[in-house]
Amino acid sequence: MITGPLKSKIDKLWEEFWTGGITNPLTVVEQITFLMYARMLDMNEQADEKRSARTKQPFNRRFTDAEQHIRWQNLRHLGSEELYKLVKDELFPFFSKTSDDVSPEGAVFNEFMKDAQLMIQKQSLLVKAVEMVNDLPLENSDTKGDLYEYLLSKLTTAGINGQFRTPRHIIRAMVEMMDPDVTSQICDPSTGTGGFLSVSYEYLLQKYTSPEGIEREPVLDVDGNVQCDDNGKPLENLLYSGDLITPEQRTHIDTNMFNGFDFDATMLRVAAMNLVMHGIKQPGIHYQDTLSQNFKEHYPQKAKEGYDIILANPPFKGSLDEEDVCPELLRKVKTKKTELLFVALIERMLKIGGQSATIVPDGVLFGSSKAHVQLRQMLVDNNQLEAVISLPSGVFKPYAGVSTAILIFTKGGSGSKGTDHVWFYDVQADGFSLDDKRTPIKDNDLPSLMSEFKTRDKATATSDKNDKTQKAFWVSKDEIASNKYDLSINRYKEVVYEEESYDPPKEILGKLVSLENEILADLKELEGML
Repeated sequence: MITGPLKSKIDKLWEEFWTGGITNPLTVVEQITFLMYARMLDMNEQADEKRSARTKQPFNRRFTDAEQHIRWQNLRHLGSEELYKLVKDELFPFFSKTSDDVSPEGAVFNEFMKDAQLMIQKQSLLVKAVEMVNDLPLENSDTKGDLYEYLLSKLTTAGINGQFRTPRHIIRAMVEMMDPDVTSQICDPSTGTGGFLSVSYEYLLQKYTSPEGIEREPVLDVDGNVQCDDNGKPLENLLYSGDLITPEQRTHIDTNMFNGFDFDATMLRVAAMNLVMHGIKQPGIHYQDTLSQNFKEHYPQKAKEGYDIILANPPFKGSLDEEDVCPELLRKVKTKKTELLFVALIERMLKIGGQSATIVPDGVLFGSSKAHVQLRQMLVDNNQLEAVISLPSGVFKPYAGVSTAILIFTKGGSGSKGTDHVWFYDVQADGFSLDDKRTPIKDNDLPSLMSEFKTRDKATATSDKNDKTQKAFWVSKDEIASNKYDLSINRYKEVVYEEESYDPPKEILGKLVSLENEILADLKELEGML
């Protein structure tokens, strides 16, 4: 949780960019990201230098002798004109060096940094930005992740392809329902800013935090000193405890667990930085159109084997090159609609027994076209459709007011019997107002959703306890199939109507006449005053 003073620093930095002529929120985030990354490279270089001096062991240097002048500790003291020229002509080209020339954290960004440009035109703005980024507590891994999340929260516009930032509390609910562990392979095929992956990592931090009394590796600063919190308590690295996690599992988390794909290079830069800021050393972020027929050819090996968990909020619209769409997807669902193709893609990318929680617009649930019905039938007949969770229509404001739902399903094998019953839940409030302001309110169904999802009992599906007037209930496959595989909650939820009683018409008419007489009397009284 970042503090008020730290929020104020970010707000001030944001304002400086706007007054400096950079008004595109994504550009602001991207430019701040570059500066944060430059500082982090130097921080890590300094830490490795201290460690090497103590252990007498060599390490893979990020900066050659000829590049020492572009290190953060050296460039931040330069005057405005010299600083601007150095950052533009030397630092940014340095970012795009090949992965063989820089350290592992650099390799994450190299394929996305090739077209990176300094968009800051004013020298004075660059000086202020460097000063403010230098004051940010990037050495604290917990604060670093929260800081970047706060920065991303300022992205309040949707992209041209319908992509926008998923609210963090919705992501958290989806992650908790999927309940990943340290062996999971997690993927987001439309990763955007990497929200699903970073929240999954935070969930693992909490899930595998050592109990009291277990010693953890301390957090060290660039001088090798133990870092402490505001109360003087030493900070500890999570997910490093020998009793809870092995070194092999930690390596898996750092290099193999988190995978994201997108065809927006700017988004990928932001996503990669987001994950590194949260503490993942080498996230698997890839520039790739996942709907393309070339995608499978460029699959990492782990993608060919399938993922354990896929979390996604795919674009709801966007341009689509039909000739380039993967034929396998078109065989599953012949359509140009990206929201349908992405669900088919996710089903294909899961390993047998793998699970997905995917946000879809309501049209996917009840659309009557052949492609809509074909997709829903595939989920119900060939897989285990676990749950359909209806979200209120204002969840994605101010980006969009579209009604959405979360589909949770488990991929079935060749001999799968498919779905027998589907669990529905009607989320009516998510803890925030459903207008553009999205201010916090008391009403919140998400804690109940997560609790009831984990304790749901299919045995109640055929018992008297299955009450379709409640927020949560079961619907049989036969009932769904008989309704053209319609998955909209309003199709099955029963509404109890209370009988209204009214006064007799003559009595109502008498009251109206009496009221009319009172109005006439008041008018005459006013007339007498004139």
